[in-house]
Amino acid sequence: MADQENNCGVRVTRLAKKRALEAIGSQMQPANKKRIVLGEISNNRFPSDDQKIGSDTLLEKKRGSKKVKKAVKSVTMPAIEHELNVENFDYTLIDPQMCETYVSDIYEYLHNMEMEVKRKPLADYIEKVQKDVSVNMRSVLVDWLVEVAEEYKLLPDTLYLTVSYIDRFLSASALNRQRLQLLGVSSMLIASKYEEISPPHTEDFCYITDNTYTKQEVVKMEAEVLKTLKFEMGNPTVKTFLRRFTRVAQEDCDTPDLQIEFLSYYLAELSLLEYNCIKFVPSLIAASVTFLSRFMCKPESHPWNWDLEQLSGYKPSDLKECVEILHDLQSSRRAGNLVAIREKYNQHKFKCVSGLSSPSVIPTSFFEDVKKH
Repeated sequence: MADQENNCGVRVTRLAKKRALEAIGSQMQPANKKRIVLGEISNNRFPSDDQKIGSDTLLEKKRGSKKVKKAVKSVTMPAIEHELNVENFDYTLIDPQMCETYVSDIYEYLHNMEMEVKRKPLADYIEKVQKDVSVNMRSVLVDWLVEVAEEYKLLPDTLYLTVSYIDRFLSASALNRQRLQLLGVSSMLIASKYEEISPPHTEDFCYITDNTYTKQEVVKMEAEVLKTLKFEMGNPTVKTFLRRFTRVAQEDCDTPDLQIEFLSYYLAELSLLEYNCIKFVPSLIAASVTFLSRFMCKPESHPWNWDLEQLSGYKPSDLKECVEILHDLQSSRRAGNLVAIREKYNQHKFKCVSGLSSPSVIPTSFFEDVKKH
């Protein structure tokens, strides 16, 4: 009899806890989620590269809507002629999460992983594989996915993985432009499951496209992506290396410089828009982002130093091409009509870093080898 009473008490307690959690969850859900529609793709009338998007598209209507704020959450790789001697760096603050004891082994493993052919997209897949998808379409899709990630408050790592999955899939399979947005949301669904603690549901990704695609279509495309990528979903991204490079880049500052940190994140996300950045491995892009961030903050000082070269394995000359592409992106000489990332980082919580300007030309001398101090 006592056992029966105890079991009954357990069931009642669990039921009460479940109801409480459901009540809390319902209060935390936004009252009205907005639908973000990528008009050019979902309406099956994606304009050609030389044709401007009409002012009456759904995408432009969306531009005028109120944005949902997002909380801030916390190459070809050249042969390295010397080992990264991380032990020599003077970390004033020892953070157990940085794993300083075996950080060298971790990043050596990540460097090797990013060089694996199966994890790298083709640098020219638009020309060699795709027949109905253009460079401009890819850029518009990535710009839209930035807003989707903001809407659902996804981690930056989720966004980087999403774009990586898209590029790798398009490197292996030709796709009709009408299914490009479907590929985008399905890739973000997979990346969310990989990175997020509480990923959005499949229905959420259908809703965000104004139900252009059914749940069954999203799930089918999800399976197609997983099969094409052979379930190799773990990838080092630009953000993976940038966390470490940004820390060392601030060592000559008396206090942590949030402007350099936010500027680095901004430039790194801009690189996702640029098709010509696909040929660079994540560590080289991260190093180039660090180079350009330091140059923008202190244009008179050399943005690279011996410590950063030792840490990253890249000389300034190795970064020249990528840095110049990023500089053009920052100056709106490339992808100037895609504004999602620029608007995202024009908020006070990011110190409005997208509004910063830099000299129009980077001195050639800054790409010369640095001397050991």
